Amino acid sequence: MVSRQVLQAAIDAELRVDTFKDYTLNGLQVEGRQSVGRIVTGVTACQALLDEAVAWNADTVLVHHGYFWKNEPAIVTGMKRRRFATLLQNDLNLLAYHLPLDAHVSLGNNACLGRRLGFRAERCLDGELGQGLLWMGVPEAELDSQALAERIEQRLGRAPTLIEGHAGVIRSVAWCTGGAQDMLPLAAEAGADAFISGEISERTTHMARELGITYLAAGHHATERDGIEALGQWLAERFDIEQRFIDIDNPA
Repeated sequence: MVSRQVLQAAIDAELRVDTFKDYTLNGLQVEGRQSVGRIVTGVTACQALLDEAVAWNADTVLVHHGYFWKNEPAIVTGMKRRRFATLLQNDLNLLAYHLPLDAHVSLGNNACLGRRLGFRAERCLDGELGQGLLWMGVPEAELDSQALAERIEQRLGRAPTLIEGHAGVIRSVAWCTGGAQDMLPLAAEAGADAFISGEISERTTHMARELGITYLAAGHHATERDGIEALGQWLAERFDIEQRFIDIDNPA
């Protein structure tokens, strides 16, 4: 067991939370039990994940997507009320880490996605490695756009939406997990042959074709599963506590 305060302090320090300006609150969002021995990790603090945490008798839920987003209505009704009721009635802590988890140099979503897809990270285009969100590197083997799409489907279990803006071999790749499709021009300006993120907008197709860069929308959820699981494993090893990653299916 470890105290909630010690657990949070360790995460905050490792992810350098105080160096990020975010759209939400990072850290403890709902206070539960003082002592932590069982942590459920998941991408989003949806009702299904909370119910799984209760069923496993966890005392803490650790997620990438929590609550209290910028411009979110403040009232606690309906779906939000049910979620909060589950947390409070079962004395569950809710901890959430957004951009700090995306960026971390080894535990972060971008680091994990790069490893899973076989990319060697070289730099960030919007900051230092471990602080920036738009990563750039090279694939472990030569691929064209179709082969890269096939690799993503094989390793993420989800077929990406492919916009073939670059013809020929993909020698450099940029990536940012989640909803970062509007970083596409920055990736193209840096010389990337392909850019991978989670989502696609109508405008993304035209930008990719006109900028000559292949775009692959690999799924917001699919690109952000690994970071929170890695963070949970890091905590389990550091504090000798139990952790369980639960993947609530999401095709988005």
